[in-house]
Amino acid sequence: MDYQPLIARWRGSELDRWAQQLEQQIGKGLDQKRYGDLARWLQALEELPPVQADAIHLNSARVGASTATPLPTATAQQLHTTLGKLHPWRKGPFDLFGVHIDTEWRSDWKWNRLQTQIDSLQGRRVLDVGCGSGYHCWRMLGDGAKEVIGIDPTPLFVVQFWALQKYLQQDNVWVLPLPMEQVPAKLQALDTVFSMGVLYHRRSPLDHLQELKDCLRPGGQLVLETLVIEGALGDTLLPEGRYARMGNVWFLPSTDTLLSWLRKLGFVDEQLVDICVTTTEEQRSTDWMTFHSLKNFLDPEDASKTIEGYPAPRRAIVTARLPGDWSPVE
Repeated sequence: MDYQPLIARWRGSELDRWAQQLEQQIGKGLDQKRYGDLARWLQALEELPPVQADAIHLNSARVGASTATPLPTATAQQLHTTLGKLHPWRKGPFDLFGVHIDTEWRSDWKWNRLQTQIDSLQGRRVLDVGCGSGYHCWRMLGDGAKEVIGIDPTPLFVVQFWALQKYLQQDNVWVLPLPMEQVPAKLQALDTVFSMGVLYHRRSPLDHLQELKDCLRPGGQLVLETLVIEGALGDTLLPEGRYARMGNVWFLPSTDTLLSWLRKLGFVDEQLVDICVTTTEEQRSTDWMTFHSLKNFLDPEDASKTIEGYPAPRRAIVTARLPGDWSPVE
């Protein structure tokens, strides 16, 4: 997992301030003393068989790589077994040479809901906050982004990204092992910032929105996906205890409340572009994620409620822009 090419690329650019900190941040985020399972995951990364891709697929539901002829049976089995050592796979799906990684989330469904509703990613530098193994990062690259930076503090997801990168080999997409708090303050260097499935995990949603805003260049776009509730302006659910068995869920606003938060912080052109109830077809247990999933978090007698009695997960996608005229950086 070599990040030196990225650090070298950022030196002397508008991301130089981040480049100066990045090596230390990566060392902390991938500290084997802190993360006891990391050595096992890195060993799995080393055990992946060498395969040269004939085609790379970034614009299909299953991001991945393929060869003109099927892999030898032993190689395909080794690939399947080794990728399985990186369980659980949350975001996807992926397909590597016929090995279908059927992830917990059908993340392609979310991408389909937002893809035509956002500003073109052509030529843009993009940040994806809480990206997991990087599924949406690959899709952003496939849509023409100049550079995609995903950040996620979970080392397993970072190793999963590098397992994919072994075969996809795209030098302008990266997943960094760090949380949003480690992105330099007031960076003002990104053209589009995605935050999907993060806001409700923040004790202070307004602080998170401000951090996202501070990453953007003038005219840059925020793409935000989060849990919401039905209700009027000002309505917000603050769950007592757990929500859908998650202990770190804080604020679920109504969509009007969410849009008002964006206006309060100085965003413009705020829009609700999609809203839907999450189904057990979109989020479910699979052979690649064998733990409990959405159906275990809903009331077995009434799927419109969580196991705790709150409204079942409803997700909204909103977009907004930073004031100013956006233009690409050469």
